[in-house]
Amino acid sequence: MVIALILAAATSIIVPPDEKYVSYFDFRTLTCLFCVLGVVCALKNISFFYILAKKVVRVFKTARMSVLALVYITFIGSMLIANDMALLTFLPLGFFVLTTTGKQKYMAVTFILQNIAANLGGMLTPFGNPQNLYLYSKFAIPNGEFMAIMAPPFVFSVVLITLCCIIFVKAEPLEISDEKVSLPPARTVAYLALFALAIAIVFRGIPYFIGLAVIPAALFLLDRKALASVDYPLLLTFVFFFIFAGNMARIDVVRDFFSSLLGKNTLVFSTLSCQCISNVPSAILLSQFTGNYRELLLGVNIGGVGTLIASLASLITFREYVSHNPGKAGRYVAVFSAFNFSFLALLLAFTSII
Repeated sequence: MVIALILAAATSIIVPPDEKYVSYFDFRTLTCLFCVLGVVCALKNISFFYILAKKVVRVFKTARMSVLALVYITFIGSMLIANDMALLTFLPLGFFVLTTTGKQKYMAVTFILQNIAANLGGMLTPFGNPQNLYLYSKFAIPNGEFMAIMAPPFVFSVVLITLCCIIFVKAEPLEISDEKVSLPPARTVAYLALFALAIAIVFRGIPYFIGLAVIPAALFLLDRKALASVDYPLLLTFVFFFIFAGNMARIDVVRDFFSSLLGKNTLVFSTLSCQCISNVPSAILLSQFTGNYRELLLGVNIGGVGTLIASLASLITFREYVSHNPGKAGRYVAVFSAFNFSFLALLLAFTSII
């Protein structure tokens, strides 16, 4: 967020604020993101996702199947509640399962595979990753076309992640301790209704301003902590990058440079861009210079794996792992890089030939 603010301020010197600044902002994207994050925080506060995931995990009796369950839950969660929220919700569950069963040796691999699952699982839906929501809205991509573009790399990712779980986690028996947690019925129903409303807004079934009026008001009455827990730095990052990207697009030299690079290979350049400035900023910036939304969409999604800063979600995983395993950051980064760059190379090769 701070970097985005500095970039926005710097480019505002070159392109002084004027009436065109208003056109920089995609208010629909900001509204959808805010509404989804708000409702997800409310559901998390009543332990909805924790209970749901725990019930699934308890069905499995081995380390391999439990890790597979954790990774698949994160995969599915990222499609529904966005990648960063999926990790914030399910990484603690992974820690709980591994520590209570004495399988801490699998923590690094489990966290890394959950991280990859969150970044790649979210690619299938418009609201799974923030960059998807932005590109889906900016280019008005039809729902069927969006799914058709992202389905092949999504399926390929599922296969790769499944193979990794089978290869790197042994089928050792384990037992998961029981812990009684119950859901408040009324709040659960209310939050699920708000979540359905948020998803309807994302899919353009309901005007976004209705969600902006209803969802914050309902959460203000039901759970003000959820409103306070929304990832506002992420929202502000979008705001500042809208300004930065809008200004960059009005600088002739910059526009010609980026247009030339993207014209040669949008897929490769957008993927590499993510490794340096992360996938969300890459989507916002590069969308100003190309209309090839298919390759841009693919690039900024598979580009979420790779370096530690390719996706903000990866920093969440790193922070969570180091907090539980002080002094092991170096080893984690080494293993993380080995897995992520392998996935990046395979996915880039796959998407280049489909």
